[in-house]
Amino acid sequence: MADNKPAILPAMITMKCPNCRKGHMFVNKSIFPLSGMLQMPEKCESCGQKFELEVGFYYGTGYVSYALSVALYIFNFVWYGVLIGLSYKDNSIFYCLGISTAIVLILQPWLMRFSRVLYLYMFVKYGKGAALKTEE
Repeated sequence: MADNKPAILPAMITMKCPNCRKGHMFVNKSIFPLSGMLQMPEKCESCGQKFELEVGFYYGTGYVSYALSVALYIFNFVWYGVLIGLSYKDNSIFYCLGISTAIVLILQPWLMRFSRVLYLYMFVKYGKGAALKTEE
């Protein structure tokens, strides 16, 4: 199978266009400066795919970001519980909660961007002519 289709996971992590998996989804490649971290071009520079499919499209990313944060909390509680142990008696559960909160706060800018990527990947499939459909 000589399929030249780029892999979906590396394309998501590097925040590439879901239609062609080549163009960048964000104007700034880095999350810094924070004031411009969510700026997106109107269309993909490679295939012309619109990134905002409709007005207010990205309001749903709040739910995706919340799910990612909860998954991160659960992951942190599991590894902390396995390696250190959780107990109310020695307040280790509160230390774990504090560490998890700090990690989520530090990763929040990246989580916000990644939630936009995941949300757009849910609605735009690779090479299905989505760029043509959204131009109407």
